[in-house]
Amino acid sequence: MATVIAALVLTPILALGWQALHGSSDLWPHLFAFVLPTALTQTLMLLFGVGILVILIGTSTAWLVTAYDFPGRSMMEWALLLPLAVPTYIIAYAYLDILHPIGVFQGVIRAVLGYSSPREFRLPDIRSMTGCIILLGFVLYPYVYITTRAMFLTQAANLIEAARTLGTRRSGIFWRVALPLARPAIAVGVALALMEALNDIGASEFLGVKTLTVSVYTTWVTRSDLPGAAQIALAMLFLVIALIVVERWARRRQRYSVTAQRNRNFVPRKLRGFAGWAALCCGLVPVLIGFVIPASYLAVEAWKRFRAAGLSERLVSEAANTIIMSAVATMIVLAFGIIAAYAVRLRPGRFSGVAFRLSTIGYAAPGTVIAIGILIPVAALDRFIDRSMIDWFGFSTGLLLIGSGAALIYAYTARFLAIPAGAAEAGFSRIPISFDQAARSLGQNATGTFRQIHLPLSKAALAAAGLLVFVDCMKELPATLLLRPLNFETLATHLYGEAARGTYEEASIAALAIVLIGTLPVIVLARVGRQKS
Repeated sequence: MATVIAALVLTPILALGWQALHGSSDLWPHLFAFVLPTALTQTLMLLFGVGILVILIGTSTAWLVTAYDFPGRSMMEWALLLPLAVPTYIIAYAYLDILHPIGVFQGVIRAVLGYSSPREFRLPDIRSMTGCIILLGFVLYPYVYITTRAMFLTQAANLIEAARTLGTRRSGIFWRVALPLARPAIAVGVALALMEALNDIGASEFLGVKTLTVSVYTTWVTRSDLPGAAQIALAMLFLVIALIVVERWARRRQRYSVTAQRNRNFVPRKLRGFAGWAALCCGLVPVLIGFVIPASYLAVEAWKRFRAAGLSERLVSEAANTIIMSAVATMIVLAFGIIAAYAVRLRPGRFSGVAFRLSTIGYAAPGTVIAIGILIPVAALDRFIDRSMIDWFGFSTGLLLIGSGAALIYAYTARFLAIPAGAAEAGFSRIPISFDQAARSLGQNATGTFRQIHLPLSKAALAAAGLLVFVDCMKELPATLLLRPLNFETLATHLYGEAARGTYEEASIAALAIVLIGTLPVIVLARVGRQKS
């Protein structure tokens, strides 16, 4: 069964490569001449800018709350995770309205400076590469913050003390000891943030940045050119592989040694007076920009919309669609993840290990790549079923798999299977193998051992993984846009459509609902972080 699951995840990648390499050969010269140079250049510029920004914000805030004790520090430890609750397309949607030339923000600035109209004074347009880099950076920095702070917390205090005894000033501890030790964690966090930036479609399109992801979507949806979309998606896949290779290369020589001396916890330095309040203000800046301002804007606009028109039936049906699709996908993903991890537990070896790793590769691929890869075989299967039903029974089934939403659930499964598989593997690894042997000696088979021992001992990790999968499915935009059935809308696609039309007030309730539900995994991460601290 684990082999079948790995094959299901690998199929979209193979189908994408087959379609791209065996599609129309005339498309490649056109893509190389007119599409890929611009899209690849803008994508690389975006990734470079976002990478620099998330390193600066994530590393500095992680060191701030680890090395210093200041007023509000305990609050800042979890508040810095809050931008994870805001999908990239929502922060672009919110700030496009907040920073509009005739909006309240610029209006107040003009009033303070004595100007009366946008013609006399206006801020630079946020629809630019710079605006996109800044907004994505302030949403995605928590990936670096989480991994880097965990590394800072686990560093032995005796290493810091040894550096001090050798004459290193306290201000130099960060640059000469902490930062070099944290480079692997920073590399992992940056790689995760850049893959999320590459997966983005809404923010890039709203802000006028033509990335590879946007090019795939417009090539398929606007031009109905599936081979061309597959070829651009293949270029994206190569870029993802390059990111993973660079991340591994960046920490190729990193090794860790464990001393015989017992490690002590990192003791933060107490900041008093102005220094303490200044540290709090510095920590609040990314939280305000990445979460508080857009969330407050959405709450105000949603309340205005609710008072004026109430809760529309359309929004209720879209929320139901979102919950149903996400819940079904979560149950399937959890089941498949448990099976893939349990197969390694039952039959450890090279074959089961390779099957497990293949089943988790979908998380590294952007949603657009997975969606195009799934669209190719599923559409072919739909056509085969339709022709067979016409020949055998005289009626047409149409697009059975795509029209029923099965293709979309398949995409969610392939994309997010790594989350429960990793959680299950970590949970099973903490259970001694002697428990399995004892259960077998008492007459339990593999299924009974799982039900009586492994599942109860791993249920907390699996529940957290299920929550993360549900929220990720609910927020996923590229795959949903490409594979949703006709006239089928979710909260994410509703928001995308309204923002694309410029009717921001219509989408505020949907955006607020996504943000509120997105805070659930942030709460889980904050609780885990406090337990580890």
